[in-house]
Amino acid sequence: MSTLTDPQQGSFRLSMLLSDTRYRSYTFQFIALVALIVAMAFLGLNLVRNLAAQGLDISYDFLSSASGYDINQRPIEYDSQSTHLRAAVVGILNTLIVAVLACVTATIIGVFAGVMRLSNNWLVRKIMAVYVEAFRNVPVLIWILIIFSIMTVSLPAPSAFRGETPTSTMFLDTVAFTNRGVYIPAPVMGPGAWIVILTFVASILGIFALRKYAMKTLFDTGRIVPTFWPSVALFFLPTLLVHFILGRPIGLEYPELRGFNFQDGIQIRGSLIALWFALAIYTGAFIAENVRAGIQAISKGQTEAAGALGLRPNRIMSLVILPQALRVIIPPLVSQYLNITKNSSLAIAVGYMDVTGTLGGITLNQTGRAIESVLLLMLFYLVISLSISTIMNIYNNSVKLKER
Repeated sequence: MSTLTDPQQGSFRLSMLLSDTRYRSYTFQFIALVALIVAMAFLGLNLVRNLAAQGLDISYDFLSSASGYDINQRPIEYDSQSTHLRAAVVGILNTLIVAVLACVTATIIGVFAGVMRLSNNWLVRKIMAVYVEAFRNVPVLIWILIIFSIMTVSLPAPSAFRGETPTSTMFLDTVAFTNRGVYIPAPVMGPGAWIVILTFVASILGIFALRKYAMKTLFDTGRIVPTFWPSVALFFLPTLLVHFILGRPIGLEYPELRGFNFQDGIQIRGSLIALWFALAIYTGAFIAENVRAGIQAISKGQTEAAGALGLRPNRIMSLVILPQALRVIIPPLVSQYLNITKNSSLAIAVGYMDVTGTLGGITLNQTGRAIESVLLLMLFYLVISLSISTIMNIYNNSVKLKER
């Protein structure tokens, strides 16, 4: 039997792949990988043979044909003569929009509720407990339908905004809340608008840099650097200054009631709002429990030691407790973000056209290409899920405890 020589471990024999614990796990993993590849190849060949027997094949040519249907929420230009591929892109964008909005909102709600569940105030603590238990134990689809029904029934129709002063019932004369959705002003970009946008992005980066500097200064010298008002100033002043210097290149297009509906501006449909808030409030209850568990995992001695140094309760929470709790909070938080993305497929219940409603719904039914459409859907959700996991794992590695 052939052998390889390892100067540190001695000779290597093929039998060691099973007998040696250093190599056994790799051997089993390799066998499992080969078995998986063989199984997938068998299923793929079986699928191709069955389709060929029925005179069918796998083809994605249908993506280039006209879709023939409209989509109510369109983040990009689209009409019924656009291709099925463009319809799928619109659905993907709609899915990403609601997923990002719900993830951000759920995180804010969850962190707030999780911290408040540990409040010394009995009333606040019980209110947050009721919220968590109520929303965790009712299916998210029920909350989607409840919020959508409330918006449809309680808000007025656009015709109710007619009167002597058309904008008298609008919020700040700029935002209209109707049973068809919410109409908000739309930005109008002029020459130099991108400079204003880049200034705003630079301001956000400056806020993060300031907070990082303040944290480093606190840990190195014990001196507290004010961050709240400087952050507020960085958020508003540079952007506003550049905006007025360039002659206000970004304007607003306000919604106006013309005919039986509002025109211009941006329409945020009630289906998007219902799906957004239902996913955020529902998932926020789970995140609240993750936050509470992460905080309780930190020893009380940390709080007592920080209090002995003279730190106020809010700074103890933000500087001592939460940074250590993140290593407990983030792993389950990844699962909640994935759940939000996958639960967004319930959008069809309220008529919001996400990728499941376009590619996996109307396109599939019109073209009869079920296998192709489902494979594309699986690929999309797989890519999104892996992307979220990768980003959160990178962040988790950046906040974990570093050993000296």
